[in-house]
Amino acid sequence: MSKVITSINELETRQIGHKLADLLPNGTVVLLQGDLGAGKTTLVRGVAEALGITEKITSPTFNIMKLYLKGKKVLVHIDAYRLEDNNADIGLEEFIGTERGLTFIEWPNYIKDMIPDNHVSINIHNIGENKREITITGIDYD
Repeated sequence: MSKVITSINELETRQIGHKLADLLPNGTVVLLQGDLGAGKTTLVRGVAEALGITEKITSPTFNIMKLYLKGKKVLVHIDAYRLEDNNADIGLEEFIGTERGLTFIEWPNYIKDMIPDNHVSINIHNIGENKREITITGIDYD
């Protein structure tokens, strides 16, 4: 089951994140794929807004992981881009799929051994200016 959605601006991408926050049960792992600047962090920002997280949501590229505890659910945001050399033995597996919340992973191909079989995949493709084609697979998104 896949759903393709066209977002025409950042606000719509965040609104898709709002809906995901409502749809996804605790323990869900979401794999985010797309080029640099495609809108992966923007989507996570929308999830955080819907969860009532007031902290500023930025890409965890240099931190690798950011953990947000002050919301309706825990939000784990991982950017595995810097783990390209498979140097992933830093304890991430303890946070992936937390039963208290949601885990969003950017560049999941770099830590594929840690990804559970049961996950949601979201691919964001830049189709010009602020437009994005967002393909969601693994949940019934309607």
